[in-house]
Amino acid sequence: TNCQVGVSLHLASDHASAAVGWRLFLPGTWDPASPKADPDKVARRTACGIPEDVGHVEKWQLALDMADEVRSWGIEVPLAIADAGYGDAAAFRLGLTARGLHYMVGISTTMSAQRADAVPVCEPYSGTGRPPVPKYPDPARSVKELVTEAGRKAARPVQWREGSRPGTGRSGFKRMYSRFVALRIRPAGREIRQAADGPELPECRLLAEWPAGEPEPVQFWLSDLPAETPLTTLVRLAKLRWRIEHDYREMKQALGLAHFEGRTWNGWHHHVTLVSVAHAFCTLQRLARAPKDTAPA
Repeated sequence: TNCQVGVSLHLASDHASAAVGWRLFLPGTWDPASPKADPDKVARRTACGIPEDVGHVEKWQLALDMADEVRSWGIEVPLAIADAGYGDAAAFRLGLTARGLHYMVGISTTMSAQRADAVPVCEPYSGTGRPPVPKYPDPARSVKELVTEAGRKAARPVQWREGSRPGTGRSGFKRMYSRFVALRIRPAGREIRQAADGPELPECRLLAEWPAGEPEPVQFWLSDLPAETPLTTLVRLAKLRWRIEHDYREMKQALGLAHFEGRTWNGWHHHVTLVSVAHAFCTLQRLARAPKDTAPA
């Protein structure tokens, strides 16, 4: 909003969620150490109150930094969920793995991968020059192609939660329902190959939503959860991110998140902090009023 981009970290469950961390993204044009530095914008740092030790950091790294901070509070995070803006970044996924965090992240349709049963092979060595290294015989394909190849027959119906519209669910609301395909794949890419322990790329779980009325899959996720994780669990976790979208809608429409018009570093952080506290207070009030059979411990 107003040319300011924030990265937020939320703690979420099936019953509630709250923003617990914020970082203001500083583009490279505002960083004097960046090759993209803009002298006019660098000159405005002092007026904006930007600390001298703050420079350009990629959004996915800001997210990892906040995850480290939350865990330093003694809060164990069992799973990281993010949209495709973060899921497409191999460095972000590798950072989560290095921290021992499982993930369920959105990805774009163009992410490339090998089939899970693909095996790297080594060309015959003629005895001259550098010995060949094992590599996959076929080029990596997009995740959309892999799911389309599996076909509609691979899609399974899943209900993951009750929505807000009246329906036949247990609480009188309509059940959220769609069809999903889950495949084992091996994500490709230079960073993944460099981090791999050996010639084989690591396996991950690809989840794709393919509604009955659609000619092709409409949304994709990537996860490193164990292979025995049920499809219903994968879908529930992938769809849990709706809570964060709901947080943003509530903070913007009811609590003034988008009303900040300042241009200072401290002012922005002050504003998002107060909005987050107000949102957390409203969330606690709702939970206190919730029926006993639905309120979490």
